[in-house]
Order: sequence, then structure tokens, then C-alpha cells
Amino acid sequence: MRRIRRTGHKLTYEPRRKETPAGDGKTPPMGLTMRELCPWYAITVKHQHEQSVRSLLESKGLEAMAPTYRGCRRWSDRLKELELPIFGGYVFCRFPYPERIQVLDTPGVVKVVSFGGKPAEIPDAEIAAIQTVIMSRLPARPWPYLKLGDRVCIARGPLRGLEGTLLREKDRLHLVVGVELLQRAMAVELEVDMVEPARVLRAAV
Repeated sequence: MRRIRRTGHKLTYEPRRKETPAGDGKTPPMGLTMRELCPWYAITVKHQHEQSVRSLLESKGLEAMAPTYRGCRRWSDRLKELELPIFGGYVFCRFPYPERIQVLDTPGVVKVVSFGGKPAEIPDAEIAAIQTVIMSRLPARPWPYLKLGDRVCIARGPLRGLEGTLLREKDRLHLVVGVELLQRAMAVELEVDMVEPARVLRAAV
């Protein structure tokens, strides 16, 4: 359809402008920028370059994160408290993957973590959980990654050395041990700092 417009004594025709429907995928929702809609990625960095890489990425206008904690390191004659990375060797960054060159050319960056040749996006919920812990300012530190159902080993206490399966019930952690032949099991309640991945404790023995 065309509209008729009078210009002086002449009638001119102009095409009707095509309206772009809301939510066409090209315009971000109100209050969000396109960059804020990009996924998060884990970036491998050189040893002890976590904070310098984070700072450089932020100077490029990118959202980056490298959580730290206060930890002690023993030197020859004393203990020294240092600011240490919780995720050593990694920095989290949100960016559009087609523009990854601005990340990869950052001094200290090694690569973007990928699996099967594809960049591995980190779920927003996991990033949000980390950010919540950081903003809480509660003490945090690195911890072995344990999933429910993983084989774990008791690291301390009267059950030290006992292996079983990690289970959660009513916000409580339990160690499940059983007799496979009989298909019967029993569970004992645990504190979270009592367990480690079974492979870690075996390697330390």
C-alpha cells in the first residue's frame, strides 16, 4: 500500500513503511543490551594471570569475573595470607562468540574452553550462583566438585576412608553404602566438609 501526500500543487506517492514487530530477535528486551544477552564462557588463562586478564577484559567493556578468596601459603620461614583465585586458571567472561578475537588477543588468555570443537556456554544459573556468593561477602574457598550420586570418600572423622555414594535428603547430605549382591544399602548423615571425591583420596594414600 502507498500513501498519497500533497506537496504544493502536486500529489506524490510514497511507500508505506514496514513496521518491525516487537520481539523480532534483533532488538533486545527493554532494559537489556545485546551484550547482556550474550552467553558466559570460561577462558583458560596463564598461571597467575586471572586478575590481570579480568581487568583487561573489563577495560574493553566486557563483563568478566575471577572470584578470589583469602588463603595462606607457607614460605620457608612463615605463613603469608594472599588473595588467591577460587577457579585457578580460569576467568569467566560474557561476550558474543563471533567477536571472540577481542578476548583471544588479550595478554594472558590461552583459549576459550570448548568441547567437541564447540565453545562451551556456562548456564546463567551457575554464574548467578557464583555472583550471589561473591556479593554475600561470606567466606568462600575452592572445593572439589561433587555431584549427587558421585562416589565419595570420608576424609576425616570416625568414618575416615569409608567410600560410598553421595545423596541429599531434606537438605542433608548422606553417605550411602550397601551390599550390591543383596541390593540393600544404608545411609549415614554427613557434614559437607567430611567428604572428598573418592579418586582424590585414593591418590593421596
